[in-house]
Amino acid sequence: MRWRTGRRSENIEDRRGEGGLGGGSFSGRGPLRVGRTVGVGGGLGGLLLVVVLMLMGVDPAMLLTSPGQAPMQTGEDDPYGAEGPQFRAPTSGAEEELKEFVSVVLGDTEDTWSTLFQEGGKRYVEPTLVLFSGLTRSACGLGEAAMGPFYCPGDQKVYIDLAFYDELRNDFGAPGDFAQAYVIAHEVGHHVQNLLGISDQVEGARRRAGKIEANRLSVMQELQADCFAGIWANHAQRSRQILEQGDLEEGLNAASAIGDDRLQRQTRGYVTPDSFTHGSSEQRVRWFKRGLLEGELAACDPFAATEL
Repeated sequence: MRWRTGRRSENIEDRRGEGGLGGGSFSGRGPLRVGRTVGVGGGLGGLLLVVVLMLMGVDPAMLLTSPGQAPMQTGEDDPYGAEGPQFRAPTSGAEEELKEFVSVVLGDTEDTWSTLFQEGGKRYVEPTLVLFSGLTRSACGLGEAAMGPFYCPGDQKVYIDLAFYDELRNDFGAPGDFAQAYVIAHEVGHHVQNLLGISDQVEGARRRAGKIEANRLSVMQELQADCFAGIWANHAQRSRQILEQGDLEEGLNAASAIGDDRLQRQTRGYVTPDSFTHGSSEQRVRWFKRGLLEGELAACDPFAATEL
């Protein structure tokens, strides 16, 4: 992926090595468990935790916000919030390069979505990308690296522990810089859903639905975020020629690696489609490719599709 000459986003908040909630290691909602906005599913230990919770009928997003808990606010009363004291842990050259990489990817998504929103007569509000280590606070509650990258609509921030990319490569078998970019683009896709009011509509429908239908709505929301990631890739390639040989395969492999069916088969040996919350490998690849090939918001409406 051609990224080194790209524009760096200024919307990066570096909380790595914070005191208190910082430290530790990485063990849409989602795994990708990319986002509901909680991201791709963490290390194998974190992934097993998420799957066990799902089998018990517990929404993994509840790890972020406990029942009855008001969204956590940051500020002077919260020493670990964005305004609190920052403690930087030593980082390697490789990790600093990865920070540069995600800032370029974020900047590229800003350019793409700002243009698309302007064409639609709207203004794109840029999200902030938070880098953290182990644990961090968000407006959605306590975020854990083991849950993977996630998006919080309450503060319009994407959260990621960069060590996740080691898990993506080693445990999920999805190496490559474009696979890493797909992760960011998917979470930004959840931000786009939030700005367009889609997230609120889905959440309202989920509260009124039974468990199976609520899961299906979550799947559609995640597939749309995959499709939005494809839209970004389409426009970034047309405008800035970011793709190199093998990049598309990396992105498709990442989408396939985090399908619910593949994750369930790996962790418990069988698949229960009614429990899916993010979509099968085939579905995730299909919707990412749809956004990539067509590059239009109108192409990314799984809620109206007769087949996912």
